Amino acid sequence: MTKGEAGCNPKPSKASDNGLSQPGSQPSKCPECGSSRVWRDGLRYLSDGRALQRWLCRSCGFRFSEATTHSKVKLNVPCQIFEEPDSGENLLQPYVFERKLPVEPAIENPSLKLREDITSHSLSGKTITGKNLYIFPDYNRECRVCASENGAKNSAGAVKALMEEKADAESRAAGATASPKVSEMLFNFAWWMKKQGYAEQTIESRIKILKVLAKRGANLLDPESVKAVIAAQQWSVGRKENAAIAYSTFLKMLGKTWDPPRYKREETLPWIPLETEIDQLIAGCSPRMAAFLQLLKETGIRPGEAWRLKWANIDFEQKMIYVRPEKGSKARVFKMSPKLEAMLRALPRKSDYVFNNGSLEHFACNFRKQRKRVAAKLKNPRINMISFKTLRHWKATMEYYRTRDILHVMGVLGHKRIQNTLKYTHLVKFDSDEYTCRVAKTPEEIAQLIEAGFEYVCEHEGLKFFRRRK
Repeated sequence: MTKGEAGCNPKPSKASDNGLSQPGSQPSKCPECGSSRVWRDGLRYLSDGRALQRWLCRSCGFRFSEATTHSKVKLNVPCQIFEEPDSGENLLQPYVFERKLPVEPAIENPSLKLREDITSHSLSGKTITGKNLYIFPDYNRECRVCASENGAKNSAGAVKALMEEKADAESRAAGATASPKVSEMLFNFAWWMKKQGYAEQTIESRIKILKVLAKRGANLLDPESVKAVIAAQQWSVGRKENAAIAYSTFLKMLGKTWDPPRYKREETLPWIPLETEIDQLIAGCSPRMAAFLQLLKETGIRPGEAWRLKWANIDFEQKMIYVRPEKGSKARVFKMSPKLEAMLRALPRKSDYVFNNGSLEHFACNFRKQRKRVAAKLKNPRINMISFKTLRHWKATMEYYRTRDILHVMGVLGHKRIQNTLKYTHLVKFDSDEYTCRVAKTPEEIAQLIEAGFEYVCEHEGLKFFRRRK
């Protein structure tokens, strides 16, 4: 057995005349309880370079060591008491069954100061150090309380790190105490909007905005605090307006009102890419993403409508796609091209939904990664400007350019107000402003004019007037 080996019970050595064992040998008994069931517990290194054998009593948990002058230095460390297993096997797996703390009269300066070298006490004769450690840990055989100042493990730096870690834990605990209140309010707010009939996407977006405001220091019960946080954000005017609308809805749930900030977004025309750029992006994406983009390009439906599309809504026999509306729009039906049909047939059917396999936000994040890769490969930064909604704007512009009929575009997009569709008329520049006018009286004449590309203008005295650019 090597010197300093812990966890074994070597044969006791012969005791000296004064009842104490020789240095480095097995002591005959524990100086605390008198038991001879002791373990070697490593070495204790003194400041002068010497090393002392350290021992641990298995009966009372007392830890002690021997000096070269046959004296003992004892540390009254609160320890755990171990129960011996039933057999002599598996001695390395003791079981804790009791903790007994010694009761001693109070002494002056009971704590052991940091970096105090207890070897400075007299080692002549039998000396017992009656100081307790300032901490109350379980027994740790790796802790060297009698090391030199430079080699001590429980140094001031380690204690400082522990104190900082404790402060961080308390801070996290305080945050965890306050966060359930905000999360509870937002949960009630989401459930209230659900009962009021708000769309799922509206609920998610408004909850997300309120979470950001609360995380950045806004008190959701104080309108002035929310107003100040919104004003301090580097957001666009449109996003600040959405934040104010979300908080107005939150106060409506609480039965309160506020003076909302005045944010009015500027009307801007959508950016329209070239069809070749859209086709390049679709060709460079994964099969699932490419089918999603091709669907948006051909139909012009919203990303949320495409995300909710089910296999049951696709009629491969008639080559038709039935779109379930969102945001209060109208239901529509589209005829799919052979290219889109082939791309949809190639997708695996893992659920009832064609694309829905998680969250749309995560899907959009994946799209941005693929878009960036395609733009870098083709050296065309304009591809990075294409989004899901860009394909909807492109479809509306192309339909108006092809038909010159704003009502047709309104039906394709599912708008209920024509004001939302009129902005696409500004995106198309025709070669001339001259028109050909036609008048229809019967349904047959109306059908012929529509098939010829004429658009309806007005009705006067029972006559319907149509026009088409020359």
